[in-house]
Amino acid sequence: MATSEYIRKSEPSEKQPSPLGYRTPKSGRGVAGPGLVSKLLRMSGDVIIVILAFALALEVKLHFFDNAGTFRYGHSSAAPIYLGFFAWFLLCLLLVSEHYDLYNPILVSGGLRELRLTVQASLNAGLLLCGGLYMTHLELASRTVVFLLVCTTTIALCIWRASLRLTYYRHFEKGIDTRNVVILGTNHLGQALGEHISGNYRLGYQFLGYLSTPDLPNNEGAASAKVLGSIDRLRQLTRLHFIDEVVIAHALSAEQVILLLEEARDLGIDIRAISGLYADLSANGGIEYLGAYPVTPLHRSQSRTLSLFFKRSFDILLSLAIMIAVFPLMFIIAVMIRLDSEGPVFYVSERIGKRGRVFPCFKFRTMVKDAEKRKRELAELNERDGILFKVSNDPRITRVGRILRKYSLDELPQFFNVFRGEMSVVGPRPPIASEVEKYELEHFRRLEVMPGLTGLWQVHARQDSSFARYIELDTAYVENWTIWLDVKILLRTAHVVLRGTGA
Repeated sequence: MATSEYIRKSEPSEKQPSPLGYRTPKSGRGVAGPGLVSKLLRMSGDVIIVILAFALALEVKLHFFDNAGTFRYGHSSAAPIYLGFFAWFLLCLLLVSEHYDLYNPILVSGGLRELRLTVQASLNAGLLLCGGLYMTHLELASRTVVFLLVCTTTIALCIWRASLRLTYYRHFEKGIDTRNVVILGTNHLGQALGEHISGNYRLGYQFLGYLSTPDLPNNEGAASAKVLGSIDRLRQLTRLHFIDEVVIAHALSAEQVILLLEEARDLGIDIRAISGLYADLSANGGIEYLGAYPVTPLHRSQSRTLSLFFKRSFDILLSLAIMIAVFPLMFIIAVMIRLDSEGPVFYVSERIGKRGRVFPCFKFRTMVKDAEKRKRELAELNERDGILFKVSNDPRITRVGRILRKYSLDELPQFFNVFRGEMSVVGPRPPIASEVEKYELEHFRRLEVMPGLTGLWQVHARQDSSFARYIELDTAYVENWTIWLDVKILLRTAHVVLRGTGA
């Protein structure tokens, strides 16, 4: 879900440098083509599947084609041979699959085409295996095992890739894990491409609208509501709409494209163009398909897939372990809340997550039932500036609620949000919609990552009333995030919680 509904109608000003002096690092991201880490992760999945397929082939051989038991006992020296030709088959399969572009992190082809290429890659790898066995004269290698290996690998990989694609489709239909794309150019080609993307959710894209340039007037057929703005406002539009990719559908000068690529490197967005527009700039980019339209990558942003994979894996394991470990404590807290005051055990509020996605955030209720209505009465006592709200000795907080807040126990249910993928253990706190409505342009940086249970602000400036400081620390986290930074924040959080300074 885009955040445009929470963005003020007024035009924001250009982003100013962060008071902390942090800037997005300009690393070498000008290499066209999919991220290396994404490819390695997909290859690793194939390696695991093929290993399992090889084990299945051996089991089938042993139980159905080896009644005399010669395969198990007759040739003790055959094991290195089988491992050798399996390694050769696996290497051939990975190389052929890469040649067929099956490890592209973006779904660039239809499901049937992907399955056809998977079968073709497995058969070609099988032919290369047979050729290798023939050239090396390995007579101990069982033809039955070779045949079973190719068959089980083909079937297993087809099932694996079909399952992954169906999972992607279910996520795309719900608007999860989609990429936000805009089209540069409002000519007939650009409009046709926009309609094609909008009408096919299985492509994994959310079409946001069009970009224009001063020398490219809008066509009469282009809906003015779909034009987000001019290309010279790309930085603002990227922050406001979380743009992932720009597709060029109208010929620009080489100078304009080079300036656009420089801006894309700074913003961390991808640039692709309709094939044939910029042959000189995309000589080694290859051809991809955006639905039915051939496009050529001009720039790929830096991939952080591996780090994000470890972060998400850590979130799942930690949240699951903590929910199991503290379940008795959570049950006791629930009973105490019901005995202390009227109202539900849990307080559920709609929060704004990564890229403006709205999700229900769970907490133990620490206030009286009509706390939201009484908030207006306490507006004059607000001790925070800007958007934040906090009152010392808030009369709306219950007796049990004060204890829960002091030791941050009211936030234990949010580990369920972490497990569901709506939050992370470490990240900026998720804001409410009324806060996002008041954001300036630079504030939207904190919505580019998954919100968290704890973050830099919680461990460094929790009692600081300055909203500017709050934004500084969240922006610094977004622009300088590493796994090691998460570890340090978690260690500091444990210290803060044990001291009981969460109130």
